[in-house]
Amino acid sequence: MAKKLVQDMIKVHRPVINKVREREVPEMDTHPEKPVFQRERPRKTRFAFWGVAIVSVLFFLFALSYLFAKVTVTINPKMEDVVLNENLSASKGNTGELAFDLIVISGEENKTIKTTEEKDFLERAEGTVIIYNAFGAKSQLLSIDTRLEGSNGKIYKTKKQIYVPGMKGSTPGSIEVGVYAAEPGEEYNSEPLDFKIFGFRGTPKYEKFYARSKGSLSGGFKGKAPYISDSEKAKRVGELKAALQEKLFKKATDQIPKGFVLFKNAAFLNNIDEESIPVAGANAVFPLKIKGTLYGFLLDEERLNKKIAKDKIKDYDGGPVYLADIKNLNFSLMVGPSGMDYGSTTAINFNLSGKSKVVWKVDENKFTADLLGKAKKDFKQILLSYPNIVSADLLISPFWKRTLPDKKKNIEVIVNYPK
Repeated sequence: MAKKLVQDMIKVHRPVINKVREREVPEMDTHPEKPVFQRERPRKTRFAFWGVAIVSVLFFLFALSYLFAKVTVTINPKMEDVVLNENLSASKGNTGELAFDLIVISGEENKTIKTTEEKDFLERAEGTVIIYNAFGAKSQLLSIDTRLEGSNGKIYKTKKQIYVPGMKGSTPGSIEVGVYAAEPGEEYNSEPLDFKIFGFRGTPKYEKFYARSKGSLSGGFKGKAPYISDSEKAKRVGELKAALQEKLFKKATDQIPKGFVLFKNAAFLNNIDEESIPVAGANAVFPLKIKGTLYGFLLDEERLNKKIAKDKIKDYDGGPVYLADIKNLNFSLMVGPSGMDYGSTTAINFNLSGKSKVVWKVDENKFTADLLGKAKKDFKQILLSYPNIVSADLLISPFWKRTLPDKKKNIEVIVNYPK
């Protein structure tokens, strides 16, 4: 029994020792560790590759930034507020300190007028007739209100005294004259008529003097009818004139040559032809038409700007300037008591008033040329040579560049002119 026990103990412990050895020996003997420098080499190679790649990309981007460098300069020009109330003179053409030109545009405007007013009317028909003299070579005097008997049996009268020319060879002499009906009423309205001179009845002249109407005779009326009062008519005509002036002024502004300015109050509607409308009619609708010509005084804008700057700005150096919102100034033409012939005048006197702002112009091309290839630190010195610039902001892309581009296309100049 004792012997077996010892054997059993040995059998139990030996496999355990062997297992421990089998587990330890392979790690220590079968796979010995490699040297340290052999294990780190792949990692260093990867780091070196990425480092070179990053440096290359940075170099490429840096080179591109120089190729596509851009500069933006924002300029604030010199400005000064002025209050105007100036009496000025200008001459037509290119003479004098201030010059003007004239624009002339004609047009017409029409509308219909409706009325609800009515009153009694006694209106006579009117028209024009041609009177012929086939009696002889001697002219014939016909006094005013000479009676003419129409082929419709109605009597009409001449509006003025006339001489009917005599015959020339076998051709009768003739003359036109206005006529009106002897009585009011619609029955005197007629299509073209033939006439005889009522006073020559029973004489040889009755057959040799005759007349024919030139068109119809119309306007005769007797009774109650719609009408337009004088005050209403004047009101409507005034509205039509204003509409015509506005329309012609718009046409004029669309045709203004470059370098000239047309003030709203420097355009005048003249030579107005008002087509007479009937005082009364068969219905309550009346046509109204007016024709007129607009005369506009165009002022040389550059000369005007410099004249204002010279008069209002102390120590003005004569440089290029302009007046902001110049068209909003008040223009008032000074006209003598006898009026003005707008079409033939060669000189005008006027007043210009209102608030404005004198703005100095910047020569953007010259300024850009002065910047080409300059160092960034020279920018302030360049600005000092431009007294018409109050301040300016310089924006360079990329930000690390220390020199400005040497090509104009890479420099953008923005001037903050007042709107």
